[in-house]
Formats: sequence, structure tokens, C-alpha cells
Amino acid sequence: MTTLGDNAIRAMFGVAGTKDREVELSWCAITDVGKRRESNQDSFVVHPPLFSVADGMGGHALGEVASGAVVRNLKQLADEGEVSRESLNSALSRAVDAIELEAGDAELGAGTTVTGVFLTHDEGEPIWNVFNIGDSRVYQYFRGALSQITVDHSVVQHLIATGQISEDEAEYHPHANVITRAVGFNEEPVPDFDALALVPGQRLLICSDGLTKELTDNGIAHFLAEAKTVEEAAQKLVDEALNNSGRDNVTVIVIEVHAVGDLRDTTDLSASI
Repeated sequence: MTTLGDNAIRAMFGVAGTKDREVELSWCAITDVGKRRESNQDSFVVHPPLFSVADGMGGHALGEVASGAVVRNLKQLADEGEVSRESLNSALSRAVDAIELEAGDAELGAGTTVTGVFLTHDEGEPIWNVFNIGDSRVYQYFRGALSQITVDHSVVQHLIATGQISEDEAEYHPHANVITRAVGFNEEPVPDFDALALVPGQRLLICSDGLTKELTDNGIAHFLAEAKTVEEAAQKLVDEALNNSGRDNVTVIVIEVHAVGDLRDTTDLSASI
């Protein structure tokens, strides 16, 4: 487990490439080993302009090696200030090299999922860029609706997409934990990217599959909607995953957008906290 960065409440900062438009955010990251694992192979980084979760694979030590290498390289990228799709690709490629070096001659190799968001701009206006490799996820909760922004790179997602199994059947499929893309295993990382509007009142959830194994989308939406603060939301999500079974490591990052430039969320529940 590698955790980089600090949680923050109502932090204001500029976004590189924008026209002096400040963004006000709160965020909270929590990770837990779960009830059935001996070690925590999840890692995360919360370091504006970038927020990310990585879920390691390859055995106890190797999974931690892989997820740690990814978040350290992403933290280094965020330290440079402006993040782009090209620079993120380069950071992930460096992480693959680091994983290969640290994993040594391990027979099965080491790898990790990675997903997250970074702040960037489109024609001078701040936006989110979402990235994903594997089956860790990014969700958006906005105006009462939960949307899964990322698409899993997994065997069961392919079977769902091609109509071979239903979503209910996927939960109990024997290949439910098999992913089709990863960072590591000596292969070039290939993330999916998606642009997402940055709007006041928006809550984003970045999580490992230790959460989504235990909570339905309805459950996730409920806790994101009811929590007054990002800390409350993150803690409640992790607690409920553990209460439901806690079969895996659980990592969540909850981000709330309070303001973008002069635009502010007038229904902000945390404004009076």
C-alpha cells in the first residue's frame, strides 16, 4: 500500500492553461485492507491536479510493488503542474519499467489497475480528464443521478457488452476477477480517456473493485447523496463495503466541486459545516 497526498477541505487553486479561473474542491481518500486479505495491495494519490487509485495484482508483495510504482510516477507527474494525456501515458510507461525492475524474475510478473481524473483545460476552460486501465472505476454523482464514467477492461464486461451474460450473471461468473488490460506484465499501458465537464455541485468517486464487489450502484448513489461532506461519504462507503463482506482491499476517493470561477454550488451541503 502506498498513499500519497493529503485530504483537503475547500481548497482553492488555479488550473494550468485556464484564464485565471480558480477551482474550489474538497476531497477525501480512504483505504482499508478488508476482512479477508492479509495485505493491502491498493494504492492512491491525491495531489492536484491529479487523483488516482491503483489496485495491484501478482501476489502480496508484487501487487504492492505495481500499485506503488504507478502512484509514485503519477505523483511525480502532478508535481510538474500541468498534466496531459500524453504526459500521463509517459508516466505509466515509466511505471511499467519500474515494476519490471522491482519485480525481478517473478514467474507470474506484477501488474495493477489504475483509474482516476486530472484537471486540465479545453480552450481555456477547466475540465476533468478521466483515465482508466482495468476494472477500478470512476463515477459521477450529479443532480440526483449516478453515472459510471469508466468502462471496465474485464472478461465479464466483454461478455455483457456482447450480450452473452447479464449484469446479474456477471457478479457470480467464474472469471469475474479477470481483467483484460493492466499496467505492468512488461506490456505497454493503454488507458482509455474521457473528457468530463467540471461543474459546481458535482461529486466524483474513484474506487477499487473492493467497493463495487460489495455495493450496488443504488447503494453508492445513496451514500454519495446523503453524506454532508466528502469525509462522511468516503467513510460510509468503506464501512458499508466492510459490513457487507469486505472480501477485498477497499479504496475510495470522493471529490466534491464547490466552485469553478464565479460559478458556485448554491445547494452546497458542506458550506455550513
